[in-house]
Amino acid sequence: MHARERIAACAQAVRARFAKPVEAAIILGTGLGGLAEEIQVEQVIDYSDLPNFPLSTVESHKGRLLCGTLGGKTIIAMQGRFHAYEGYSLQQVTFPVRVLRALGAQTLIVSNACGGMHPLWAPGDLMLIADHINLLGDNPLIGPNDETLGPRFPDMSEPYDAGLRTLARAVALEHGVALREGVYVAVQGPNLETRAEYRFLRGIGADVVGMSTVPEVIVAVHGGMRVLGLSIITDQCLPDSLKPAHLPDIIAVAKGAEPKLSAVVKGVLAQL
Repeated sequence: MHARERIAACAQAVRARFAKPVEAAIILGTGLGGLAEEIQVEQVIDYSDLPNFPLSTVESHKGRLLCGTLGGKTIIAMQGRFHAYEGYSLQQVTFPVRVLRALGAQTLIVSNACGGMHPLWAPGDLMLIADHINLLGDNPLIGPNDETLGPRFPDMSEPYDAGLRTLARAVALEHGVALREGVYVAVQGPNLETRAEYRFLRGIGADVVGMSTVPEVIVAVHGGMRVLGLSIITDQCLPDSLKPAHLPDIIAVAKGAEPKLSAVVKGVLAQL
């Protein structure tokens, strides 16, 4: 079955249960399920009920679509995303973004938990993604290009929409939320980085590091969507004072910072 047919079949299955035109889509990252509680949910669809949809295998990723309203806009949120380290191809990782685009979403808000490499930033800080570096060694657009989904060579001079970033800064200011802004680098994982790798990543211009987000953003931009990216810094990755990281601590920090993320996302949606 052609990619376009797989996307259409999945979108049709969602529409059968949630018929409203979707204005924006949200991808919830590690430990960020709490934003889900802010959504006025009208329909919950398990990934396992959708044709061609991958299944989430990571703890803290629930694996369902939440359809409803947030900030006065009709949205669909992915509670649980996919990663290359789970064994999925980047085409599978980004398939949901194609489906959300097919459902009408013109804006994608993507969130993640990440390691902070900027020495002046702390765990619990919220970072607006200004740009990214792809070190996954792969790209979701490799292979034949379907012009109906997007151009062969999409421009990446501004993957994170300037207008949405300006809006996010204004909303953060209004809510008294300190909002950092910087560069996210995606690595394959699943192991965390060595001291030498952190030095290298900082040296090439990255402020934070994670194992997701970039493939979804590439596909969203390919499909003509506007993208807003937000990271919660969950641990400090300074090579000269590096301590072992523990997943329960990372999730706890993400949950603690979540109200700040929720305030910014809701405020941005309200003004779209």
